[in-house]
Amino acid sequence: MRKWHRWLSVFFGVFLLWIAVTGVLSQVAVLWPGGGSPDPAAASASAPPGFECPKGWRCMPPRPQGGMRSLVGLFHHLHSGETFGPIGTAISVLSGLAMIFFAFSGLWLYIQMWRNRKERALMPRWFWR
Repeated sequence: MRKWHRWLSVFFGVFLLWIAVTGVLSQVAVLWPGGGSPDPAAASASAPPGFECPKGWRCMPPRPQGGMRSLVGLFHHLHSGETFGPIGTAISVLSGLAMIFFAFSGLWLYIQMWRNRKERALMPRWFWR
């Protein structure tokens, strides 16, 4: 299991780093300050004539475009691999499956090391120095 964990991490490490960075950038772009909150009077003025927000709905003005918010779509396409076509999407899906494998195999390897240490009676602690 350790050999698989190490060899797959060498290959998928680059893709997982790419997915992590583009995912963080897409969230930063959403949370980036957009120059203050929009004026409610201006938002109602931009609605088409005769439009009323249905009862129980929350009608919001369109978000201002520009700055970091305009990059959200780009970051999403890079994050999901759509920019690189079907191969990029397949690599993205395989990277997600590899992340699941790394989580379980890493836990399995940790439990094995802990058991070996416990059997040898070398300070059976959860974490060692």
